[in-house]
Amino acid sequence: MLEIVRYEASRRYKGAVVLSVLLGILSVLMVALFPSIESSGAAIDEYWESLPPAMKAAFGVSGGGFSISTLEGFLAVEIYQFFWLLMLGIYVAYVAGNLIAGDVERDRLDILLAAPISRSKVLVEKFVSLLSTILVLNVVVGVVVYGSIVAIGESISAADVAMVHLLSIPYLLACGAIGLLLSVIFNRADLAQRGGLGAVFALFLLDSVSESADVDWLGAISPTRYYDPTAILVSGEYDWMGAAVLLVGTVALVLVSRAIFRRKDIA
Repeated sequence: MLEIVRYEASRRYKGAVVLSVLLGILSVLMVALFPSIESSGAAIDEYWESLPPAMKAAFGVSGGGFSISTLEGFLAVEIYQFFWLLMLGIYVAYVAGNLIAGDVERDRLDILLAAPISRSKVLVEKFVSLLSTILVLNVVVGVVVYGSIVAIGESISAADVAMVHLLSIPYLLACGAIGLLLSVIFNRADLAQRGGLGAVFALFLLDSVSESADVDWLGAISPTRYYDPTAILVSGEYDWMGAAVLLVGTVALVLVSRAIFRRKDIA
């Protein structure tokens, strides 16, 4: 059982480890930078307040009471809102865009489906294999971030750090499901991957712009609406309902992808 999951996960294992190390190093550098940010807190906060509302919304901050010169605010803006929410979401969608389209383009899917295995099993297990990459990234970077904070003599809620990573899993799966859908629609991997990249970025912008333009309802279709690292780290607010919405949306996208894939001509 789960042979495809194990095979696909093993193919991406080295990439996941390399990316985890790179993000870990980046996290260490960002945390090490914090003491200098804290020492110039008033100037940094004044600069932050001068930014336009749309830019603040892009970093998950639309109300008052936020300070980038605090450790929680600094981590939320510099690591999680940009690298974790946007860049990692784009990465997962990009990888997912290759799950089906890559095998179709290289004529490998015909060989796989020649075995006594259903298309549904192939699609679902390929998607589930993304979870291994997501888990490796969250565990490694989460441990590195917290360890770096302790190393510079600062303190932060370990529960909040753990939750910002735990609640990112449904969000990243939703980004992967977007890439998967495009992967069954297109027969060329590069189209599916670029489409996934563009879709996640566009949805991120839609959520940010709609919030600052008083059309907040428009951003409800964006996965970023339901995962807010800033609220977790700064306010200790855990959006379980948002996580549930993301999981339901992920399942819906996988089911739509499955329906398309079962009827798709891959010859």
